[in-house]
Amino acid sequence: MKQIDNYFQKIQSKLQTESTGYKIDEVGYIDEIKDGVVVLSGLDEVAYGEMIEFENGVYAMVINLDKNKVDAIVLGDYLTLKSGDTAKATGVQASIPVSDGFLGRVVNPIGEPIDGGPKVKSEKNYPLEKIAPGVVYRKSVKKPLQTGIKAIDALIPIGRGQRELIIGDRGTGKTTIAVDTIINQKKEKVICVYCAIGQKNSKVAQIVDLLRKNNALDYTVVISSSAGDPAAAQYLAPYAACAIAEYFMDKGKDVLVVYDDLSKHAWAYRQVSLVLRRPAGREAYPGDVFYLHSRLLERACSLDDKYGGGTITALPIVETLEGDVSAYIPTNIISITDGQIFLETELFNAGVKPAINVGLSVSRVGGSAQTKAMKQVAAKLKLDLAQYREMAAFSQFESELDDETKKFLNRGAKITQVLKQNKQETYDLASEVAIIWAATKGYLDRLPLEKVEEFEKKYLDLLRKKASELMENIKEQRTINDKDEKGLEKFVKEALKPYQTEEK
Repeated sequence: MKQIDNYFQKIQSKLQTESTGYKIDEVGYIDEIKDGVVVLSGLDEVAYGEMIEFENGVYAMVINLDKNKVDAIVLGDYLTLKSGDTAKATGVQASIPVSDGFLGRVVNPIGEPIDGGPKVKSEKNYPLEKIAPGVVYRKSVKKPLQTGIKAIDALIPIGRGQRELIIGDRGTGKTTIAVDTIINQKKEKVICVYCAIGQKNSKVAQIVDLLRKNNALDYTVVISSSAGDPAAAQYLAPYAACAIAEYFMDKGKDVLVVYDDLSKHAWAYRQVSLVLRRPAGREAYPGDVFYLHSRLLERACSLDDKYGGGTITALPIVETLEGDVSAYIPTNIISITDGQIFLETELFNAGVKPAINVGLSVSRVGGSAQTKAMKQVAAKLKLDLAQYREMAAFSQFESELDDETKKFLNRGAKITQVLKQNKQETYDLASEVAIIWAATKGYLDRLPLEKVEEFEKKYLDLLRKKASELMENIKEQRTINDKDEKGLEKFVKEALKPYQTEEK
């Protein structure tokens, strides 16, 4: 009996140590195909988010686990698949190839180029879904992200590592703000990722062309899943954009990600969920639609220096209908983000561009992500502008106004005019500070409203030509001292001389 036991032990140890040369794969079959989603049977051991490989080389990602079947979204052309095709579990989490080679390229959500260029050589793969860094890995947001847009940098400052929502009706300039911010990162050494979800191919082509003309494409990755792509591809696009951003963040770099827009992303997820026959909730969205965006936006953060010190700043865009910010998806995303820039149709139509409603816009990071120079000149600006808009509305019904009110309304009108800005016309920090300082100190009070724009150009040209050292000092020191103020005062008065002659 002892000999038999020894014999079995020898066989057992031999089986454990010696390799048979065989590999066991888990294989299943396609039961159904419906709009980018496949229903599979026979895959009992797969995990959520795992990659599935079909016999023709197309991959899919597991999104639903049921008792007898598995649902997966196809990462590629689902029209090449048919019922009965075999599917193999890979044991690998769904991921996207990442490398520095993606800079300046336009790719789809699985990292394939769609700009006609060669395939990008990848160094490694990053998972599409990832748990956001915990509190221990983060540090507070302190460094500003200069947008180059006066109204935002002065009133609603954005910090590196922040999530700032851009919200408004269709055609109010949401994408323009995001693209201008990308263009302004040229000298800021920030890598940008622009993610187009459900947009027209023509619109994406225009944005790519605009970035190229402004020499901004060299530090930008464009990920596009157009309106003609399956809903599954549109659902994956922002996660792919975030994975590419995380690759650069892990290298200690500052990254800006624009999600344009998350309303269409929610629609795509609703479509996928309805195809999967998940229970529908409010407005036919599935119950986990809040988690859909929270797990994406929480990945934007400012890492502690011990863990590389990189940052991801997220600018999600959401479209409202008739200015209704209390709708389901807008309220969800407002509660996830660190503030919102609300763009108003009435202001846009009145010629105030960017059409930012100061009362409804907020940055929860606030002054901590603002330079000292901007704080000095814009400390009371937001409150004054909000009061001006309110007073301007009431003054329409008042026949006689006292001198103090007239003075306040005049100052408010000049500041509003100064904060107007043409698209693709970004300002550096020193220029923003110089013009806002002139407006808040009252130097423009006697200037005719229609001459403000002309004066601004002359004043800034004068500073660039004759006071480059002063401008450089503001830019470097990021503060304004008494000497700087005297210098600005001298050039403001010089720029105002022609207009004072006109008045006489």
